Amino acid sequence: MKFRLNTVAAGILAASLVVSYASSSGQTAPAKKHVATKKAKTPPGPTVEEQIQQLRQEFQGQIDGLKTSLADKDTQLKQAQQSAADAQAAAAKAQAAADAQQQAVTQNASAVSTLQATVDDVKNTNALVVSSFTDDIGAVKKSIANPDVINFKGISISPTGSFLAAESVWRQGATGGDINTPFTGVPLNNSDASQLSEFFGSGRQSRIAIKAVGKLPKMTFTGYYELDWLSAGVTSNSNQSNSYTLRQRQLWADALFSNGLDVSGGQGWSLATETTAGEARGTEILPSTIDAQYTAGFVWTRQYSFRVSKTIGRKFFLGASAENAETLNPAGSNLPTNYLLGSGGTGGGLYNLNANYSFNYAPDIIVKAVLEPGWGHWELIGIERTFRDRIYPNAPTSSAGAYNDKEIGVGVGGGFRGPIFNKKVTVGLKGLWGQGVGRYGSSTIADVTVRPNGALSPLHGFSALSTVELNPTPRLNIYLNYGADYIDRNYVLSGTTQVGYGARSSNMSGCLVEPVSAAGIPAAAPIAPANCGNNNKDVQEFTAGYWYNFYNGPKGRLRQGIQYGWFERDLWSGAGGTTNPGGGAKGVDNMVWTSLRYYLP
Repeated sequence: MKFRLNTVAAGILAASLVVSYASSSGQTAPAKKHVATKKAKTPPGPTVEEQIQQLRQEFQGQIDGLKTSLADKDTQLKQAQQSAADAQAAAAKAQAAADAQQQAVTQNASAVSTLQATVDDVKNTNALVVSSFTDDIGAVKKSIANPDVINFKGISISPTGSFLAAESVWRQGATGGDINTPFTGVPLNNSDASQLSEFFGSGRQSRIAIKAVGKLPKMTFTGYYELDWLSAGVTSNSNQSNSYTLRQRQLWADALFSNGLDVSGGQGWSLATETTAGEARGTEILPSTIDAQYTAGFVWTRQYSFRVSKTIGRKFFLGASAENAETLNPAGSNLPTNYLLGSGGTGGGLYNLNANYSFNYAPDIIVKAVLEPGWGHWELIGIERTFRDRIYPNAPTSSAGAYNDKEIGVGVGGGFRGPIFNKKVTVGLKGLWGQGVGRYGSSTIADVTVRPNGALSPLHGFSALSTVELNPTPRLNIYLNYGADYIDRNYVLSGTTQVGYGARSSNMSGCLVEPVSAAGIPAAAPIAPANCGNNNKDVQEFTAGYWYNFYNGPKGRLRQGIQYGWFERDLWSGAGGTTNPGGGAKGVDNMVWTSLRYYLP
C-alpha cells in the first residue's frame, strides 16, 4: 500500500515540474506592436526552484499524511483481522460446544430410547411371563380337572381311539354273519339263504384303545393296546345276554430313535397294510367302512410282527418285517389226503380247538419302500412266504418214505393315495399280485392247492382296491370303494381226474336248484346248492357311504354313518349247467349298515 502511494506522489511531482518548465521556457508568437502603456512595476514572483520546493513540501506533507493514514488503516486492519480471528475462534468454540451439546442430546435421546425399549422389553417379558404363568396354571388346572393324557411316572397315557358303537346291518341274502361280512360266504343266487334277508344289531365293534408314550432325549417309546368284542367263545350266543368275548386287536411296543430308526414288535397291522406317515405303526389308513371286514380288495392282516424301518432324508422310508405265518386250508377238487399241513388247536397250547393251525416253517417276510415326494403317499411292497407239509407216499398203509415238502410263495404290490381339489377329494389305488398271497386279501379266498402226490402248489391271485373320498366340509366324509379279490385256476390231471383248484370237471349241475330240507336238516350248506361246489373265482364289492360328525371337540366326537354295499361272488365254471352262460355260478347280495359312535377325546 505504501509503495503505491509513493509511486503516485512521485508521478504527480514529475508532472508538475514538466508543466512549470513548459510555461517558463516555451516560445510564443510575436505580439503586435502597440503603444506601450507604462505600468507600475510589480515585485518579481517566486522562482521555479522555489515553486518546486514548495510543491515538494506540499507533496511531502500529503505523502506523510497518506503514510499516517495508511499506518492507521493498517493498524485498524490488523485490529479487524484480529477481531475476525477472535470472532472465528469464538464461533468455532461455540460450534464445538454446540456440536458437543447436540451429541450429548443425541446420546441422551439414544439412551432414553434404549431405556424405553428396555422398559418395553421388560414389560413384554413380564407380560409373557405372566401369560405363560397363567397358561401354565390353566394347563395345570386343566390337566387336573380335564386331562388330555394321564401322566404316570413320566409316561403319558391316553385313551384316544376308544369308542362306543351302536350299529346294525341288513342283508338281502343271509350270510349268518354279524357286523362283519364273510366275503366268501355271500350266498349263491339259488341257495336257500339267498331267499332270506337278515338283520343284526350289534355293539361288538366298540373299542378300547390305550396308548402310553415315554420320551427320552434321543428316543420315544410307545406302547399300544386295542381291544374289541368281535370274537365268540364256545358259550357265546345271541339268545339272551349277547355274551361275546373280548378280542385282542393290537398289542405292540415301539422305539423311535432321533436318527429315524424305528423298531417295533407285537400284534398289529401288517407292514403290507397302507400307511399315511412313512411306515410308522398307528398311521395305517383303513377303508372308511362300517363293515368290520372292511372291503374286498383291501390288503391287510393283523398279526404278530417284528418290524424295523428307517427314515432316509424326509421323503423316503425303507422297512422290513418278519410276520406270523399261517396257511389257509388247501382248496380244490379231488385233493389227496396223504399229507400233513397242520392240526386243530390243543388245550395245552392255548389254541382254538375248532380252528386249524398250519405248522409254519418260517415267518412271512415283507419289505416295504415308501416315498412321500410332496404330493401323495407312494408304496412298493414285496412278500415272501414259505409253505410246508409232510407227505406220505405210501399212505394209508405205511409211513415209509415220508418226507417234508417246502414251496415258496411271493407277491409284489404297491399303491398311492393323494389329495386333489384343495384337499377336498382324496384318491387312492392299491393292489397285491403273486403266488400264495390269498390270506392278505380281505376275502381270504385261498393260498394253496395240493398236487396228486401231496405237494403244495401256491395259487396265483391278486387283490386290488380303488378309493375316492370327499370332504366337502370338516364334518362330512363321503367315500366310494370298488375292489376285488381273485384266485386263478390251478389243477392238473391225475390219470383222467382233474386235481386242484377250479377244476373244469367239478359238478355244477345243481347251481340253479334250491336245495330242500329233510327232517329239518338242510340238504346243503346255506351258502351253496347241492352239486354246485366249484371254487371261488373272485369276490367283487362296491361300497358307498358317509360319516357325519355331529360334534368334534374337547369333549370327544359323536359320529353317525350309513353304508351301502353291493357284492358279487363268482365261482369257476365246471361241468353241467351254470347260472351264467360261459361262466360259473354266482351270488349277488345287497347290504346296508348304520352306525352311531361316540369317540373318547
